[in-house]
Amino acid sequence: MTADALRARLARREVVVMPGVWDATSALVAERAGFHSLFVSGFAVSGALLGEPDVGHLSQIEMVETARRICHAVPTLSVVVDADTGYGNAMNVMRTVELWEEAGAAGMFLEDQVWPKRCGHMPNKQVVPADDWLAKVRAALDHRTELVVTARTDARGALGLDEAIERGKRARDLGVDAVFIEAPASESELDTIVRELPDVVLVANMAEKGGIAHLTAADLADRGFRLLVSPVGLLFAAVDAMTTAASTLAATGSLGAVRPGRFDEFTDLVGLPEHQTTEERYR
Repeated sequence: MTADALRARLARREVVVMPGVWDATSALVAERAGFHSLFVSGFAVSGALLGEPDVGHLSQIEMVETARRICHAVPTLSVVVDADTGYGNAMNVMRTVELWEEAGAAGMFLEDQVWPKRCGHMPNKQVVPADDWLAKVRAALDHRTELVVTARTDARGALGLDEAIERGKRARDLGVDAVFIEAPASESELDTIVRELPDVVLVANMAEKGGIAHLTAADLADRGFRLLVSPVGLLFAAVDAMTTAASTLAATGSLGAVRPGRFDEFTDLVGLPEHQTTEERYR
């Protein structure tokens, strides 16, 4: 099972880098690049599927249907799926766990923001009382079958680093697989997190915004983080490439020197040769 594979990597103290994906094609690209673990980013899915910012518009069903398509496209990869706040109370979290596991997800992130939530690097975040969030974390742990559960707290921005670390410790004590303290403001804060939480897998967010955006996966691993997420890098790269191609086409009527890829490269990516072989078998 893909959840077991991810858990085994973390148990071996491997550093796991997860690129953010938002559909089956982006997942196939990441698989071809050699990744064994992926992250279905709520930020990326909200932007790509809805054309909306990550401010709570994305629903549970829209997210799980996206996850289902991705898991079907890359069935051997460990796919961790953002679950935002769990879409309600502890009972809703139990339903979310069921849906994520049915979709084939290997793991979930569950955060403590007030709903509607917003991207962790946006201002004016608010968090629920710690006990309310921990009740949802406990429900996820009690109800899962194999899902790798990461407890994410956004309390750093709302209430300060000390409160975020305290919430992380309480989630660790419940038995979560990993703790994610979102949006530390400096390298010093990263070191404080590692020092205060030495006995649990720690997540770091390599978002292209924020005080630690310049750090590489190697930098973060050296500091003691072992589950590393690049949630929006591939999306931003894809939008940049599409913007260049669209602008060139609009201005000149041709893609000209822009190389958008070849027809056969894309059809190979999405498995046309295998489909043709199967079709011939039944012709």
